[in-house]
Amino acid sequence: MKIHLKALGCRLNEAELEQWSRDFTGEGHNIVINADEADVVVVNTCAVTTEATKKSRKLMNRLHRENPQSKVVVSGCYATLEEEQVAMRSGVDLVVNNADKDELPRRVMDAFSDNTMPLNAMEPDQSSLFLRGKHRAFIKIQDGCRYRCTFCIVTVARGAERSRNLEEIVSEVNNLHQQGVQEIVLTGVHVGGYGSDIDSSLYQLVTTLLSDTDIPRIRFASVEPWDLPEPFFTLFENRRLMPHMHLPLQSGADTVLRRMSRRCKIGDFSDLVQQARNAIPGFNVTTDIIVGFPGETDDEWNMTMENVEAIGFGHIHIFSYSPRDGTKAAGLANPVDEAVKKFRSNQLHTLAESLKQQFHEKHLNTNVDILWEGQKKDENGRLVFTGYTPNFCKVESNGDNDVLLEGRVKTTELLNYSLERSVLKGKVL
Repeated sequence: MKIHLKALGCRLNEAELEQWSRDFTGEGHNIVINADEADVVVVNTCAVTTEATKKSRKLMNRLHRENPQSKVVVSGCYATLEEEQVAMRSGVDLVVNNADKDELPRRVMDAFSDNTMPLNAMEPDQSSLFLRGKHRAFIKIQDGCRYRCTFCIVTVARGAERSRNLEEIVSEVNNLHQQGVQEIVLTGVHVGGYGSDIDSSLYQLVTTLLSDTDIPRIRFASVEPWDLPEPFFTLFENRRLMPHMHLPLQSGADTVLRRMSRRCKIGDFSDLVQQARNAIPGFNVTTDIIVGFPGETDDEWNMTMENVEAIGFGHIHIFSYSPRDGTKAAGLANPVDEAVKKFRSNQLHTLAESLKQQFHEKHLNTNVDILWEGQKKDENGRLVFTGYTPNFCKVESNGDNDVLLEGRVKTTELLNYSLERSVLKGKVL
């Protein structure tokens, strides 16, 4: 079969897509880039916000219109929370909820594949990472979350925590490295909770990956700040661990954090960030902030702005709060007016861009190792390469048409920062 894979939302959805593609190709099926060429289209949906559910529905509709002859398979959080409604949508042939999504490739093959052996069943397995132009792989280390932040629908959709065993993760990483992958990102719903159900920990997992694999670069997806033990940042003494973490703050006011049922206070968060920066020069902390959580007062918002500025972040994901049925926050009193949300969001975006510029400009006139991941041609027909520093600053570099950088790690001098494009400009040495 020819299979097209599509994901919306988080890095965990992306990691699951990559695992499915390896399962499909391992059975001799083909992953195709274009949906209109596919026999089966698989959509991994998102439901983190109401806007995400709308985008999921639109994507399903568009893919069905583009290729009405294909079989449409839907999974992910939106498909799990509204399974019956999704199954009844026009064009949907199979729904696989989150509890069963590890079995998705087998269910698709059982449902839609004929009984003949695929033509390439005896060919060596090739990861779809390369078919999709990637040199970084997302590794799903766990699923589910034992906490219940009042705004979060994902914990409802994903269920209880389930960690993969160490040996399985190590094997996957080693296989990807043999195929040429240079960097992995450890991802999950509750990454910091890894091992809680198998007598292990994120610290132990990272230690094992550093000792039992040779993958050059290891990153983390979002990690809750309260999950990091005191010696955690000593791990970064090994330079294969990239000096960047996404630590979701959500609000800079302790009173709002309590209403969110977050397990940290702003002072503890600030101390953690300082601990990381003291241990690792140039450490980049990025974060999430929710704007307009129910009951958020002007004083609480001003406190958030002050603390965000004081801490400083390399990048901020900004979300305007939207109620999600099935969450405690949806029933909280004193919802914030949409116009107020928009005003506050604009304020924070302005501050976030300023902080991002300040952080990036600290790196000017330094030489760093860049993993070059993509290329495109500018208006003059010259190649422009894109990649990331170890601490996850995006970099662009002009190159000649006969230069091959994609997929390689090269030392690069950082020359200036483009405010318009929010990227560093570099020269490969």
